Order: sequence, then C-alpha cells, then structure tokens
Amino acid sequence: MKKIIFILLSVILVDQLTKGILLYMLTGGVPLYGSAFDILPYPYLMGRVTGFFNLVFTWNPGTAFSLFREMPSIILIALTGVIIGALGYHLFKNANRPHEKWALSLIVGGAVGNLIDRIRFGAVVDFLDLHAFGYHWPAFNFADICISIGVAIYIIHWLFFSKKAK
Repeated sequence: MKKIIFILLSVILVDQLTKGILLYMLTGGVPLYGSAFDILPYPYLMGRVTGFFNLVFTWNPGTAFSLFREMPSIILIALTGVIIGALGYHLFKNANRPHEKWALSLIVGGAVGNLIDRIRFGAVVDFLDLHAFGYHWPAFNFADICISIGVAIYIIHWLFFSKKAK
C-alpha cells in the first residue's frame, strides 16, 4: 500500500514541479490559478534539444491529442474525476498483482496531475515535442508519459498475466 501511495504522489509531484518550472521560466512566477490563455496566450518554441526533440510551451484545453477541445472545461473536469475515482477504487480495492498496481498507480497519478492543471487553468500544460521528417507528435507532459506507460503495463498484464491467474 505504501508503494502505491508513493508512486501516486511521486507522479503528481514531478508532473507539477516540471510544469511549475516551465511556467516560472516563461512568466517569472508560478500562477496558482487563472485562465490559461490570459496567463500565457501563445505557444512558444523554447528550444531545440536534439534533432527530434524540442521543448515547447502550449496549453491543451482538450483531452489526449487535443480531442474534445471545444467541450466545456467543467465537463472534462467532472468526467476526469469520475474516471480517476473508478480507477482509484479498483487500484485500492481490487488490484492484486504488482503489475496491475504499478500500472494503475501511474495512470491515476498522471490523471490527477493533469486534472490539477485543468482545475487551476482550464487547460493542461504541455511542453515536450517529438518530431521527425517534419511531422510533430502532439506536445505532451510528464503526466501523459506516466499514463501511457501505465496503460501499456496494464495491457501487457491483462494479455499475459491475468488469464494465467484464473
């Protein structure tokens, strides 16, 4: 149980810390709340790190890949809260195997990290940009990485381990 809580809190802390550092670098402060586009209205290319990776700054008012960006923020907040609640319940009440617990901890921690942004600013801070041959993957953040890794672990767990347990 302590490991689950440690993973959850670590994901949230690192996510919020990286976003806070980025906001500080761009604005000279870390706003506690406010309308995202009033705080920093435009996307910025902060710097090229490698030939395939940039640091950028952008707000994502939607979900993954900017889907549902026109949906009111309050609806996205409510839906995210319900999903976090359901996954959190499963994590603490039903998850039995270590793979499953790790996966759900990463997913829930990442979702909470992005939910904090959405509540504070009405949008999520994204700043990592992968690109190749002129094509850019949508910008993402640490919470998104944790969610993606957690989903991959969960799928692998489900495909290869859950059926053997039955």
